[in-house]
Amino acid sequence: MMAAIQAAEGGGRITVFEHNPIVGRKLLVTGSSRCNLTNDAVDATAYYCEDQAWMESFLGTFGVEEFRRALDRLGIPTQKTEDGWYYPRSESAQAVVEILGEELAKRGIELRVATHVISFAKKDKGFEIESTALGSHRNEIFDLLVIGAGGKAYPELGSRGELFGALENLGHHVQALLPALGAIFADLGAFKELKGQRFDVLASIWHDQERLGQTTGNIIINQGGFNGPGVMNLSHLVALRPDANLTLRLNFIAPFWSDLADILTGQVAHPRSLRAGLLRYFTPKAADFFIRQAGLNPEFKLNALSEEQIRLLLEVTAEAKFHVSGAGSFRNSQVSVGGVPVGEVDPLSMESRLVPGLYLVGETLDVAGPCGGFNLHFAFGSGYLAGTHLAGLQKQKSKERT
Repeated sequence: MMAAIQAAEGGGRITVFEHNPIVGRKLLVTGSSRCNLTNDAVDATAYYCEDQAWMESFLGTFGVEEFRRALDRLGIPTQKTEDGWYYPRSESAQAVVEILGEELAKRGIELRVATHVISFAKKDKGFEIESTALGSHRNEIFDLLVIGAGGKAYPELGSRGELFGALENLGHHVQALLPALGAIFADLGAFKELKGQRFDVLASIWHDQERLGQTTGNIIINQGGFNGPGVMNLSHLVALRPDANLTLRLNFIAPFWSDLADILTGQVAHPRSLRAGLLRYFTPKAADFFIRQAGLNPEFKLNALSEEQIRLLLEVTAEAKFHVSGAGSFRNSQVSVGGVPVGEVDPLSMESRLVPGLYLVGETLDVAGPCGGFNLHFAFGSGYLAGTHLAGLQKQKSKERT
């Protein structure tokens, strides 16, 4: 949608093919339907991408402020939370989709909903698109082509990875698609007692003694392991190594370690019990669990624990380890990794370096960011740059004709 809206600035006929009966179905579920658009922490190092320099070039052209200005021009003002997450002022993904839909109509863009694109191929005069809709089969030629069909996550919303074969036929490489931003399954052991409990943690994935990735965020313990941003941001590392010996490490006290350390070392007076001390940070159920697992007396004075008692407490609360058995499927993951390597497209225009006139945007490319608006930033941004480049080409053609 963003690519089409920007391309319309240059005039010319634009057609959008939409597999679903309405546009923006996947956008509707983002940010718990509030549409988390971007984040102050957007940075090249935050993304899974084979070429960080490529991502730096992209973000140098389309950063947070450029995105916010683009949205403002479309009538979608944004607001920021205290932790730097941006949402539309309406806090409604539905409102964003309807505004974008209105912009498509206002610009005279032809919208083909409930239309299945079967294939596309390069022809002398452009690209041939083969599609079906309402039982009608069509083959049409277009001068230029933008592919923004998504990866494989949320297949019920239309992203099934069906067009990657056509990209391979055109000479592009396609990395295997794998689920990302999903649950991590693990052997919970005694932690099964905390099913349903939520925590803010420092989480990391290890392959033997090598740390593969680390993040902070909220998690929830469920029947088969963990869910929530604190582990979802690491799930692609599990999917990429299906047969590896992986360990998930959770530090439950990282968010308030400075405060707790001052008490444990006696720098801050706290004459209350160990249980009362842990209740500063945890629910009664969690506090009792940690004390029991550490084998300590809940009546011990928190600021009078011995070095050995502190070690036992930290072993449970700061160094919890879980053997990883797998990650979520495409059906319950928010995005996918894999697709076309970014080095095969120009980071400033999204035009293919292998097939002139072909543009690849969003999850078509092998890019994935963490929870918090990073993936929508890339989706909108890549569409914006592709559309802007197309508009420039159209304007140049108009000048040449005159």
